[in-house]
Amino acid sequence: MAKSSKGNGAGGGKGRDRGGFKSSRHGKASAAGPKAQQKLAAEEREKRGVQHTAHEASRFLKGQPIDPCRINGKETVAELIEGTYLAYNAARLREACQLFTEKMLRPDVTVGLSITGALTPAGLGMSALIPLIEAGFVDWIISTGANLYHDTHFGLGLAMHRGNAQESDVVLREEGVVRIYDIFFDYDVLLSTDAFFRKIITGKEFQRAMSSAVFHNLCGKYVREREKALGIGQKSLLSAAYAGGVPIYTSSPGDSSIGMNIAALALDGNKLVLDPNQDVNETASIVLDAKRDRGKSGVMILGGGSPKNFMLQTEPQIQEVLGIDEKGHDYFLQITDARPDTGGLSGATPAEAVSWGKIDPNRLPDAVVCYLDSTVALPLLTSYALARHDVRPLKRLFDRREAMMSRLREEYEKSSAAPPAIDHTDSKLPQHR
Repeated sequence: MAKSSKGNGAGGGKGRDRGGFKSSRHGKASAAGPKAQQKLAAEEREKRGVQHTAHEASRFLKGQPIDPCRINGKETVAELIEGTYLAYNAARLREACQLFTEKMLRPDVTVGLSITGALTPAGLGMSALIPLIEAGFVDWIISTGANLYHDTHFGLGLAMHRGNAQESDVVLREEGVVRIYDIFFDYDVLLSTDAFFRKIITGKEFQRAMSSAVFHNLCGKYVREREKALGIGQKSLLSAAYAGGVPIYTSSPGDSSIGMNIAALALDGNKLVLDPNQDVNETASIVLDAKRDRGKSGVMILGGGSPKNFMLQTEPQIQEVLGIDEKGHDYFLQITDARPDTGGLSGATPAEAVSWGKIDPNRLPDAVVCYLDSTVALPLLTSYALARHDVRPLKRLFDRREAMMSRLREEYEKSSAAPPAIDHTDSKLPQHR
C-alpha cells in the first residue's frame, strides 16, 4: 500500500512546503512561510517605496510601539517611568507602578505590605515607607523583626552612616563599627537600642500575651514620644504606623534583636509573650474583612521570605483551615531578585500561588513581578504613586481589630460542623486517595 502524500510538501494539496509552517491567520506573509517568496516581496516593496504592514492585525502586535520620549533632564519621575521604561524589568516596574496606582489604590482595596531585606537601615523607612503610610497607601504590614529593630535606631536619634563595603571587617570590629554591606554604625547603636526595648518592655502594659501588632503599636507609641523629646520629626516606621493606626506584624518574632531581648527578659520573669496564634488569625481577619462587602485585597511584596508567606497564607487560613468560602487575593505586586526555578518562596510566581488558593485565578492579569532590587524600585514606585494618585483616607485597621476578629469568628462558626471524635486507640490515620 502506497504511503499517503500528506505532509510531503510538494506532493499533496494539504501538505506544507519544506522548511515552512502554516501561513499567517490573517492570510498574509508569515515568518513561518516560504522564505524566498518573502525575501522577494520585501525587495519589491522597497523598490516601490511601500511600507510593510502585513502583521498589523495580529493580536500579538497590539501593544504600544517602542517609541520612547527623549530624556532631557526636565522630566519628572512619573514621566520618566511612563515614557522610557518600555521593556524588560523596566517595563515590569512601570506595570507595577501602574497596577499599584490605578487599581490597588482604589477606595475598596485594602493594601498589605510585606518587607524583607535590610531596607530600613538604608533609610527607606523614612524616604518611602512613611510617606506611603501617611498617604493612606499602605493599610497593614508584615515585616522582619530586623527591619523594625534597625528602624528604631532613627527614632531614637542614633546615626547610621554610608561606608565602603570593601573595608576590612576585622579592622571594623576592632574599631567598634558594625556594617550592613555599605552601611556603617557604632556598636553602641545596638546597645542603646537594646536598652530602650528592655526598658519599655518591663512596663506594666507589656506583661501579657499579645499579638505582634499590639506589641509594635505599643513600641511605636514610645518611639514617637522619644522623637518628640528629641525634636527630630517623624523618623521611625513604628512611630508612623502607631500614628496612622497601621498594624505591623512580624512572622518570626524571635528572629531579631527585639525578640532576643524579649527572650532575655523572660529569664527574669517578664510576662510578655508574642502569640503567633493571634497573629495568624488577626491577619486572616484583615483579609476576610477586606474581601467582604464587595471589597478587594491587594498585596505588595518587597523581597520574599517569611513575611511574604505570612502575607499570602491568610487566604489558605481562611479557605483551607477555617473552611470559609473565599477565592484569594485580588492584586499581587512583588519586587524580588530571587529566581523561581530554585523552589524558594521568595521567587515563587503568582501563578504558582493560585494552586494554593493564595491568589484568585481570575485576577492573574492583575499580578506583576518585577525582578529588581527593592532599594532601586521602592523609591521610584513611591514617587510615581504620590505623583499620580491623591491621598486616601487612613483605614486605621489597628483600631478595628476586634470587629474584624468578630467577623472571622462568626463566619468560621457558620462554616464549621462539630469536629469528629478522635479515636486515640487507632494508630493508623485514614489515607487520602
